[in-house]
Amino acid sequence: MWRVGHLAYGFAVRLRKRNSLCALAGISFRTSSTKTAPLRTRMEYQDAVCTLNTLQTNASALEQIRQGRSNPQLQLQAMIGFIERSGLTVDKLDNLNIIHVTGTKGKTSNLYVFFFLSSPHLVQVRERIRINGHPVGKELFAKYFWQVYGRLFETKMNSETMPAYFRFLTILAFHVFLQEKVDLAIIEVGIGGAYDCTNIIRHPWVCGISSLGIDHTQILGDTIEKIAWQKGGIFKPGVPAFTVKQPEDAMRVLKDRAKEIGCSLQVCPSLVDYDSDCVPVTLGLAGQHQLPNASLALQLSHAWLKRKCLLGEKSVNCYTWKLSMKLFICVCCDLGLADTEWPGRNQTLKHGDITYYLDGAHTMRSMLACVQWFKETAAQHELNASGPVTRVLLFNSSGERDSAAMLKLLVPCHFDYAVFCPNITEAIASCNADQQNFNVSVDYMLTRCLDNESSWRLHNSSPQDQVSPQRLIGDAPCLVPEKNAETLVFPCILSSLQWIAQGKDSVLVNPDKTQLPVKPSVMAKAALLREATEIHVLITGSLHLVGGALKHLDPAMSI
Repeated sequence: MWRVGHLAYGFAVRLRKRNSLCALAGISFRTSSTKTAPLRTRMEYQDAVCTLNTLQTNASALEQIRQGRSNPQLQLQAMIGFIERSGLTVDKLDNLNIIHVTGTKGKTSNLYVFFFLSSPHLVQVRERIRINGHPVGKELFAKYFWQVYGRLFETKMNSETMPAYFRFLTILAFHVFLQEKVDLAIIEVGIGGAYDCTNIIRHPWVCGISSLGIDHTQILGDTIEKIAWQKGGIFKPGVPAFTVKQPEDAMRVLKDRAKEIGCSLQVCPSLVDYDSDCVPVTLGLAGQHQLPNASLALQLSHAWLKRKCLLGEKSVNCYTWKLSMKLFICVCCDLGLADTEWPGRNQTLKHGDITYYLDGAHTMRSMLACVQWFKETAAQHELNASGPVTRVLLFNSSGERDSAAMLKLLVPCHFDYAVFCPNITEAIASCNADQQNFNVSVDYMLTRCLDNESSWRLHNSSPQDQVSPQRLIGDAPCLVPEKNAETLVFPCILSSLQWIAQGKDSVLVNPDKTQLPVKPSVMAKAALLREATEIHVLITGSLHLVGGALKHLDPAMSI
């Protein structure tokens, strides 16, 4: 997987403003007490991310979108205005070689062999923009960030504003792509397609739509047909488009959209239908739902390279790419299709006696796939266990999603514990601005966790057993009899992981990681965990939850 990226130079905000923003984020920095602090210090990566976080107006922005759906073209016009203020133009974007991708699930995972911009990030925001498979360096991120931010800030006039978080990152990506003269830029839609801020792209080389499902209903509509209409909005006249097999109603809408806009639309064959005799077509990503994503990736890359050859691009071995799809697949397999990795999606991470299963499933369809993957994978691991295995669910869900319905799908996994926490990496403020979220209050996040916990108990208990849960929030009393202690709510991701691990994961007992004091009554509920030969933990419901867990479980991702 190669993601497109780089980010660079620029504009130093006033030290006083910077410090106030960092205080708001609960972040501390090494800075001079004067306004003449070294430029290098003021342009540190965390400084840039802290300032970027001030653009987190997604909650209010989504409400504005809902209110303005009667004239959604205004959203695209606003994006064009931001682009021009940043020093770019839509005409300049025409010089980029772009593959535009949308879908409900699998947008990112289908991009096996490309550079690209995607969202959200797991641990660090610079993951969203990559080059040659690696997140852009911190210094370059700060460099390009301040350059774009400075231009936008300096051109604020009268009622003009700064672009919201995702819009800004999209503008930043366009700036990077043009500055770095990338061969290929993959642009992933944020939400929907037709009126998404990325849809100012006028001349992509090819478009792709991954699996569609029900999500973001307040913006895109509450039926698969309405959602398909929005997704088909990225089609462009004369530009080839590909999609995977979709529900019948969705496919009909996509075909109508393609005809209306004037482009070809092809449905990717199943991966097993490819005629390849060279080597078995195997994927590095687990889960049967990844098969159509891989097929879409092959079709998109083949279409792009074919056009490069037709245009006489000398940097491409056109003889190779003029070969049949059969031999093209051989080349892709040789390039490492089977070695593809994508953190947080069907990922298994083993730390001694504890195995973590991480999947950012957050829709009904993706949760069904997650459950199937976990049941099969965990069962295989348990066959080799030398003693009792304890299963733990670590779950959170946010936004408008039906978490109660998703939790019901998880019941057949037979967890011994269900643990809930908000998407807060740790209770004590740290210098990690990448995972700060100002869109919702802490009280709201904790309340949502308690609601999720109650839903789980409803799915797992008879009415006479439904009593108040054991909770580690504030000074709430412990009201649960010992036999019903299978559910707990913690204030942050780190405290949840530390309780689950019970000292068996050396990464989590690192002196650098603060361990919150836990009530004796809560510790008493961990008997199964302490006695288990192995602990299997499924972390799911939110990509932000998974990202916060990876921050602690895989420290290399924070470097």
